[in-house]
Amino acid sequence: MQWTLVIPLKPLARAKSRLSDTAGDGVRPGLALAFAQDTVAAALACPAVADVAVVTDDPLAGRELAALGARIVPDEPRGGLNAALAHGAAVVRSARPDSALAALNADLPALRPLELARVLDAAAEFPRAFLADAAAIGTTLLAARKDAELSPAFGPDSRARHRASGATELPLTAVDSVRQDVDTGEDLRAALALGVGPRTAAAAARLLIPGQ
Repeated sequence: MQWTLVIPLKPLARAKSRLSDTAGDGVRPGLALAFAQDTVAAALACPAVADVAVVTDDPLAGRELAALGARIVPDEPRGGLNAALAHGAAVVRSARPDSALAALNADLPALRPLELARVLDAAAEFPRAFLADAAAIGTTLLAARKDAELSPAFGPDSRARHRASGATELPLTAVDSVRQDVDTGEDLRAALALGVGPRTAAAAARLLIPGQ
C-alpha cells in the first residue's frame, strides 16, 4: 500500500516554544524548519510513501519544503492542528478519493525511512491506526486506509484520545525514530542520540548542547 502523508507545520515564528530552555527566540524558527526539512526528506525517501502534503501558511517553510518535493497546502481553516490535518486530508482526497492517508508530526528529525515503512505497513492492517510517541502520552503518526476517515485528535493526551476514537494502537518495537518527536531540550538530546538528519545536526551544533 502506498500512502500520502499529511504533515502540519505552524508558522515558524510560533513553533517550538517549549524549546525556550535550549534555544532562544532567534534560533527556534530555524530549528523548527530544520526538523521539518529532515522529516519531509526522510518521509519522501520511504518506500511506502507516494507523496507528502505539508499544511502550512509559513512562506519560508513552504518554499523550502516544496523544494524537497512536498506539496504545500495553505492552512485555510487556521483553526489549529486538527483543523489543519482535516483540511489537508480533504484536499488530498478531493483529488484522489482512494488515497490511504497518514498524519505525521513535523518534528521527527531522526526519522528513518525504513522504520517509517514498518509503521505504515503495520497500519495497513487496520482501518485507522496510530503510533504513540516516545513519552507514551502523545501520537506521532495516525493512519487511515482509503475506506476510513482520518479523524485526527492530536493535542494533550492524544494517545488516549486516539485510542478512545477507535483507532488501533500499533505495539511496534525498534521504530524509535518514528516515535521521537521534539518538544523540549531533553527530546532534542534524545533525537540527537538516535542520529538526526543533516539540517537538524547543523542547527543543533550551533546550540552547544551539553552532551551532544
